[in-house]
Amino acid sequence: MIYSKKNTPRGGASRSNSSVSTKKFRSPDTVAPLYPDRKFTSSRTKESPRFLSRGKVGGSPRRFPPRRKKQVGEYIDVSRFINRATTTVEEVYTPTHTFSDFAVEDRLKNKIAERGFTVPSPIQDQAIPHALDGRDVIGLANTGTGKTAAFLIPTIHKILSDRKQQVIIITPTRELALQIQREAIQLIKGLGIFAVLCVGGAPIRFQIQDLQKKHNIIIGTPGRLKDLFDKKKLSLEKVSTVILDEADRMLDMGFIEDVRYFLKHIPEKRQMLLFSATMPPAIEKLIHEFLQSPVKISVKSRDTSKNVDQDVIRVTDKTKKLEILAGLLSDASFEKVLVFVETKKMVDQLHEELRARGFKSDSIHGDKQHRERQFALKGFASGKTQILIATDVAARGLDISGVTHVINYEIPQTYDTYVHRIGRTGRGTNKGTALTFI
Repeated sequence: MIYSKKNTPRGGASRSNSSVSTKKFRSPDTVAPLYPDRKFTSSRTKESPRFLSRGKVGGSPRRFPPRRKKQVGEYIDVSRFINRATTTVEEVYTPTHTFSDFAVEDRLKNKIAERGFTVPSPIQDQAIPHALDGRDVIGLANTGTGKTAAFLIPTIHKILSDRKQQVIIITPTRELALQIQREAIQLIKGLGIFAVLCVGGAPIRFQIQDLQKKHNIIIGTPGRLKDLFDKKKLSLEKVSTVILDEADRMLDMGFIEDVRYFLKHIPEKRQMLLFSATMPPAIEKLIHEFLQSPVKISVKSRDTSKNVDQDVIRVTDKTKKLEILAGLLSDASFEKVLVFVETKKMVDQLHEELRARGFKSDSIHGDKQHRERQFALKGFASGKTQILIATDVAARGLDISGVTHVINYEIPQTYDTYVHRIGRTGRGTNKGTALTFI
């Protein structure tokens, strides 16, 4: 096929006696003459967005501005990652009760004393009396402030007073559920009260067997609880108390509709205790829908603990990011370190890299088996492992003592996530350090 000057595309040079491949892109006004026997019916024109996106108009180069990459998560001002641990003396909270003052059974008081509890934390001091009175309670407090005991103590007293009482505790992660179970066992041992743990990642058949036995307390994650309920292995007809722990995290993880589903199947005559670090609109809607004249208790003083020294690590050459991390971890002061990343793939990759460099590290994420996650947590808690690499599955509720550093190897998607991540260090009166790579 030969181009004549008449059929030369606009903007192109005359190329008589030169063969042209039929695969070459041509504008619509040049296609029809090349195929006189074929009717040209294309709806594309020079003005159509699809045509312009080809990058040429009539053979002339057309430059488009590069597409902006869609931002993932919210924008966080880097300055919020920098905050020096304060040594100034803040106003000290003076509790109005001691644990011995609370109107609970003597057997429970003895268990509390055995645990070494004498003076309640602010959330315990204010929430326990209302919970003992049977009121619905909303408790807002920073992580690591003793919320678990704040709902377990009145709940156990309620069961001791009436053995027909049944309680369900819903929590976002299996690690937090296990932590609550361990705390509950310390308080109910020898009292004839039994707790059942229902979490994903563990064999469901054993949980079904436990639910068939005598029990007063059910502790579980929304996904597994819903699975058991749908299989008709979990009955909610006798539940008289509902506890939602880390409610905002359940919202973040997409469990809020499962929670609403449970509440609709639990008798309306019930007591509800809801504990959370933040109060997003969806949680407020849940409160208005299901709680009856709740008492709201807030003991939050600031977003992050005053005991955590926060700073950033600026990385200009991303290829050296791992080298910088390895250099930090080689410092003797980095005794027990939690490293947070965004994806499961990155957890595994970073774990292998650090192990290859001789570091004692382990990892946890949502795809790990239940026993693998527990093995990793036990090794980290006992000090056998120096470094635990995790996704945000470990950002809430875990109470691992002695964490010296939290490192955000990748910037979290929200500031709330950042707050809960660094809440793993600087707990109680201990000092901690949080570092964020940017």
